[in-house]
Amino acid sequence: MEKGLSLPQDCRDFVHSLRMRGKYALFLAFVVIVFVFIEKENKIISRVSDKLKQIPQTLADANSTDPALVLAENASLLSLSELDSAFSQLQSRLRNLSLQLGVEPAGEALGEEEEEAEPRRPGPPRRHVLLMATTRTGSSFVGEFFNQQGNIFYLFEPLWHIERTVSFEPGGANAAGSALVYRDVLKQLFLCDLYVLEHFITPLPEDHLTQFMFRRGSSRSLCEDPVCTPFVKKVFEKYHCKNRRCGPLNVTLAAEACRRKEHMALKAVRIRQLEFLQPLAEDPRLDLRVIQLVRDPRAVLASRMVAFAGKYETWKKWLAEGEDRLREEEVQRLRGNCESIRLSAELGLRQPAWLQGRYMLVRYEDVARSPLQKAREMYRFAGIPLTPQVEDWIQKNTQAARDSSGIYSTQKNSSEQFEKWRFSMPFKLAEVVQAACGPAMHLFGYKLARDAASLTNRSVSLLEERGTFWVT
Repeated sequence: MEKGLSLPQDCRDFVHSLRMRGKYALFLAFVVIVFVFIEKENKIISRVSDKLKQIPQTLADANSTDPALVLAENASLLSLSELDSAFSQLQSRLRNLSLQLGVEPAGEALGEEEEEAEPRRPGPPRRHVLLMATTRTGSSFVGEFFNQQGNIFYLFEPLWHIERTVSFEPGGANAAGSALVYRDVLKQLFLCDLYVLEHFITPLPEDHLTQFMFRRGSSRSLCEDPVCTPFVKKVFEKYHCKNRRCGPLNVTLAAEACRRKEHMALKAVRIRQLEFLQPLAEDPRLDLRVIQLVRDPRAVLASRMVAFAGKYETWKKWLAEGEDRLREEEVQRLRGNCESIRLSAELGLRQPAWLQGRYMLVRYEDVARSPLQKAREMYRFAGIPLTPQVEDWIQKNTQAARDSSGIYSTQKNSSEQFEKWRFSMPFKLAEVVQAACGPAMHLFGYKLARDAASLTNRSVSLLEERGTFWVT
């Protein structure tokens, strides 16, 4: 009976064959599905890669759909409102691109990284010190007071990259527009988001590595371990470290080093309007301290005519040919520079609520005469203890037998340096500066020279004494 119910061998083989074919069909279908999935992923990766390749040698390509802001050599800004809108769109696009790559935007991830990676050891509150100055005011020298302290992450003129990448239409929106860009980048730098600089460095960094960080060697924090990676042969670094050989700057390592330091400081000669810093002073993540450094405008002009000779050919021609009047646009430019400095200082000295305890005005001449005393005052104002390391550096570098020849030299015979300009400046040039910058000179305590004799007479002081008036 059981044999009668059993299937013939051929039938059994046929059923078995069907089962095997079904299994192979399922396997084949699975392979096809996986293949299709992989193809889709490859297309996504390819599209993201294409977008990355389109990230510009200037930021213009990244923001190419918005003509209001073109970040290139011939770029222009049509209005302040357009700048604010364009800059916000740029930030949004960079954030979206980061999300497409599966990477959390740097600015949003910093807080968590700081807590998860290497939290700073308990100590005094983290300070954010801005040395606000103009060119040829001694800011490189004074900046070293903060660069030489081991627990401070110091950056030398990081906004230089923005000035080289972004330009604006002349006119009323120019100063306000540039100030907005500088302010927003400055805020990210104080938060140790150094990635923000990558979009302004030319050529663009690759894998967060760059050989073109401006004046890297002027920041000890960018030249010490672990930021100083092994030297790479045949890789030219334009702004290399001074006392050791390092590989290209790794921006990620630099950002991590910034977060490990107790305090952050940087110097900037491209921020002229103090009022634009109010959002930074009111940001709860920052504890901002602004030190505005000023210098006799006559000395500033004399120094600029040597350091930036090509930009002052008109002045030199006027002096050489003995013409009665200098071109009015040159005088207006000088007057405008002095007025912007004066207005910022007057605002700081008025101490509005958002600036109370956050502003200090310092004259370069006072630093030159008493560098250690002024360094102690600046550190006390910033709320940071001054270390013997900084004191030793000041003692060694302010008693030099002769001044170093570099235009950014930080070795000065300070007591002699600050009045050297008086003995080489023609009196007619001093008269032009005094007429254009009179209000600023009066505020800062710089006396007018009545004639050529008083200008070159060492016994005649051109500096009024200012006591604690300067520390506010």
